[in-house]
Amino acid sequence: MRLRGRTVTAVIILDVALALTGMQVRAALSQAAGLSKINHVIVIYQENWSFDGLYGTFPGANGVANAGPTLRQVDKTGQPYATLPQPIDTTKKPPAPDPRFPADMPIGPFDLARFVEPDQRTGDLVHQFFQEQYQIDGGKMDKFVAWSDAAGLVMSRYDATNLPEGMLAQRYVLADNFFHAAFGGSFLNHFWLVCACTPQWPNAPDALKAQLDAGGMVVKDGFVTPDGYAVNTAYTINTPHPARVSDPARLLPSQTMPTIGDRLEEKGISWAWYSGGWNDALAGRPDPLFQFHHQVFAYFARYADGTPGRAQHLRDEQDLWAALKEGTLPAVAFVKFLGPDNEHPGYADVIRGQRHTLELVAAVMQSPYWADSAIIITYDENGGRWDHVPPPKGDRWGPGARVPTIIISPYAKRRVVDHTQYDTTAILRLIERRWNLPPLGSRDAGAGDLRNAFNFF
Repeated sequence: MRLRGRTVTAVIILDVALALTGMQVRAALSQAAGLSKINHVIVIYQENWSFDGLYGTFPGANGVANAGPTLRQVDKTGQPYATLPQPIDTTKKPPAPDPRFPADMPIGPFDLARFVEPDQRTGDLVHQFFQEQYQIDGGKMDKFVAWSDAAGLVMSRYDATNLPEGMLAQRYVLADNFFHAAFGGSFLNHFWLVCACTPQWPNAPDALKAQLDAGGMVVKDGFVTPDGYAVNTAYTINTPHPARVSDPARLLPSQTMPTIGDRLEEKGISWAWYSGGWNDALAGRPDPLFQFHHQVFAYFARYADGTPGRAQHLRDEQDLWAALKEGTLPAVAFVKFLGPDNEHPGYADVIRGQRHTLELVAAVMQSPYWADSAIIITYDENGGRWDHVPPPKGDRWGPGARVPTIIISPYAKRRVVDHTQYDTTAILRLIERRWNLPPLGSRDAGAGDLRNAFNFF
């Protein structure tokens, strides 16, 4: 009798487990099918902030309170700093200590707003391919100060919880485990946003190549790795590029790897890259803060000068605002703001960029497109700023440090911090899954697709 009771109990448990498994399977299938409800993906690609740099004190997020041993900062020889070196203002010629900051702050993250309000500017911070890897220091995250040109500024942070984008994060989904895809700066991470790849330059002049010692440390920095991959800021052979770079040998040849734009076009899915100041740059009168190296599709042969691809898909930001009013918004829109609006330290401030982002989000919400849209606000890279979470082990190219990412949609979960691990290629995976596109490489093929940020039930 006892055995029979145990058997009945086991059967009941098994039935419940199977029922729960069935519910989970149905939920997963429902989520997968739910992606078809999203007909417009809008990616706003901002500049140069780590997650802890803006959301390290956001309620419910993995923030600076969990920093533990990564608070410790050591010099290049491994010796601990006694105090935080005075931040450097790299906008000065030559760079100099910034008198707005004291010279003896304790080691650790500090509230930048005590010294510089978020509507003001600070110096920039070095953010290059090899240097970020040295700062990460095998996951110890303890050499950000040592390998920065801005000294203690790398440990500064704002509390963006109640800033314009933070208010959106409070209402929708903030991803707190999202890493920028490639080590280093904007140039390389823009490539990883659109092709999950690193540009190749096998015949680059030796003068442009980095030189490394036997231990992998930079002896002479450069745009290009010793084996011919462009990793730091290089300009395209196509227009637009800075007038000061006139030697074709110093311009990156057109790339031929497939991009997400190619994948979409092959399926007849509309898309565009909208960039602030694009028309003026093409006309030869670029805004002083137009960033040539942010115009990633211009680096590809399919979107080179005079091609149909360029005319159809590379547009000015003003065309985006018009598309929202005129009913011509493509299925996938990448948005790159002009310098003053992109939050980049050194030449922009946080508040203006966040307000501009909020204006665009509001315009989408007030348009007919809102009902089936997903807006993703993310940052190209950490801008050299400290974050306490070691990046996951990836490949030669990354991932780098965490960056803030906010997902906004009628289908987005409400008031949620998503702890799922992602990197920038998760955006590609979302687009690929939604429109049944083949992956561009191994990284996006294995990436999470942001589905945990949505509720399609």
